[in-house]
Amino acid sequence: MGYANGLLCPQGKQPLLSFGIISDVQYADIPDGCSFLGVPRYYRHSICVLQRAVQKWNQEKPKFVLHFGDIVDGFCPKDQSMIAVKKIVDEFDKFNGPVYHMIGNHCLYNLPRDKLLPLLRIPGHDGRAYFDFSPIPEYRFVILDGYDISAIGWPEDHPNTLKALKVLQERNPNSDKNSPNGLVGLERRFLKFNGGVGKEQLEWLDHVLQEATELNQNVVVCCHLPLDPGASSFAALLWNYDEVMDVIHRYSCVKVCLGGHAHKGGQSVDSHGVHHRVLEAALECPPGTDAFGHIDAFNDRLSLFGNDRMKSSEMVFGH
Repeated sequence: MGYANGLLCPQGKQPLLSFGIISDVQYADIPDGCSFLGVPRYYRHSICVLQRAVQKWNQEKPKFVLHFGDIVDGFCPKDQSMIAVKKIVDEFDKFNGPVYHMIGNHCLYNLPRDKLLPLLRIPGHDGRAYFDFSPIPEYRFVILDGYDISAIGWPEDHPNTLKALKVLQERNPNSDKNSPNGLVGLERRFLKFNGGVGKEQLEWLDHVLQEATELNQNVVVCCHLPLDPGASSFAALLWNYDEVMDVIHRYSCVKVCLGGHAHKGGQSVDSHGVHHRVLEAALECPPGTDAFGHIDAFNDRLSLFGNDRMKSSEMVFGH
């Protein structure tokens, strides 16, 4: 790997690591529809995008694949939720290597955490879906659970549900908590289809980044929900993205934050030089088009090679 349009990667170097990426498959065996903003959604075609992605990854041989959440759509009939999730997991399993999943709001519309996490083989604890792994000594990947504090996915009486409902009650005056009507600027993120990171996870993140700093590792933080207003619409942000970024900015080891959820994608570099890249959704690919890619990791950058609707981008550390 490390080639695009017949050209060698930066300075002709071979990457330290390559990994596949795809986000927001949101499959459902239902006719095509639209988002609440009127953007077309191709529920049955999204599995075709995934199949073509897996085929290409198996040719390119990345070390692993990251899926950034929303494996099936909320409109999937609930008596088909388990079948639909298993169907998409089976397609991911055709990749010749490990696949790491994040959970998104649409996942949780379909199945509660106690059923979803084992299906996605997420190595969390107590129903939480955050973890980290280091595929090579130079890199560590931190997977955040953006619905740790959430009004969806947990039992109704769970403390995390109650905390989320309190946030929504205080920050969103609308009776429909998925409506941003009247919310201005960054306040538009306080919607039920978003979520937050709890105190325990923030403490865990701080510990992991401290350890990565001691080991001189480059860190890539991954979350279904975007973490920077410059890379996403305000209505798609993690509720407490600012608290998460406060922890991240304590350390120089985090180079890139990757996310999904905001389907049109986006990119920014924040005030501390951390790159933010939100991935274009597989769901919104008209028949015959694609949105997936792979990333080559070097000591000083990540190079994203996108297919079709997923834009290629170069993320040079510190620039």
